[in-house]
Amino acid sequence: MSFIEIAKKRYSARSYSDRKVEEEKIQKILEAAHVAPTAANRQPVRLLVVQSEEGLAKIGKGAKLYGAPLAIIVCTDHDKAWVRPYDGKKTTDIDASILTDHMMLEATELGLGSVWICYFDPAVIRKEFQLPDGLEPVNILAVGYPDKEAADPERHGQARVPIGEIVSYEKL
Repeated sequence: MSFIEIAKKRYSARSYSDRKVEEEKIQKILEAAHVAPTAANRQPVRLLVVQSEEGLAKIGKGAKLYGAPLAIIVCTDHDKAWVRPYDGKKTTDIDASILTDHMMLEATELGLGSVWICYFDPAVIRKEFQLPDGLEPVNILAVGYPDKEAADPERHGQARVPIGEIVSYEKL
């Protein structure tokens, strides 16, 4: 499958079967994160893989997992992040986003569904998993075997805007 085919196939799965994700597939997803680029190759992202019922219940106190049997809490270490010298911007969220995107696309290639969760209470996740002060939970990636087919993206008027609305070219 080509990259563009994988990218078009990926969708936010919000309903999963109870089938566990095989360890081999988890390792491939984690490898995709491992090879993802980060600013200045600082690699400030830390991943917490959660698949036990107890761990998933802990996440459930602060986020909706849609019944996914696997969750990866994507955290950033602010002390390791590259900082843009012009304005002091830390690249933690950008680095975390790149890793998360790589994992989602790998999951899709492996026949799995995923959903990127940013709607969660970071204080609950921090407390439940006893994250150290310097580690910020940025997002949670829920992964599993979807129990429904992908919904039509046009179902709620959510079709992609025309490419001309998001792309412009400099005038020479």
